[in-house]
Amino acid sequence: MNFEHLIQINDPENPLIEPLSRRQLWQGLLHRVENPIPFLPGLENCTILERQDNELLRELDFGPATIRDRVTLADMHWVCFDILPSESHAGGRLTITIEEPEAGFLFLRFAYETTLANNPNSEDRAYIEYVKSAYHQSDVDCVRLIRTLAADSAIQ
Repeated sequence: MNFEHLIQINDPENPLIEPLSRRQLWQGLLHRVENPIPFLPGLENCTILERQDNELLRELDFGPATIRDRVTLADMHWVCFDILPSESHAGGRLTITIEEPEAGFLFLRFAYETTLANNPNSEDRAYIEYVKSAYHQSDVDCVRLIRTLAADSAIQ
């Protein structure tokens, strides 16, 4: 299954939305990379196994399941999480991209690639709408957490 959606971060035409700078948004995404526990319910521990210039290998401990992912970064532009296939997980990918179609209008695009079937006759098909909804809610929560970090001056 491939699924993507946008979340608007800034709207200069709406004074009720506290604007974030591109830098704050990027720092929030980096926070998710370095300390994913607040962003991923059920995550008990994260260990960074390898670190290179724009890439990390992490081990995510969810208690009964341990998942490894490779995170690649394009500075101030996107973060890609590649979940490595294992006995407990089939693998997948999440790419979060910062988009700015006009000055001051910031968006995050969340793009998922999973092993769930796109075939309408597949048994997995019954779960797709539920999974999409869960992904969307998780991404809304991610943005909310980034806004909280910015308001608390934890990111600048």
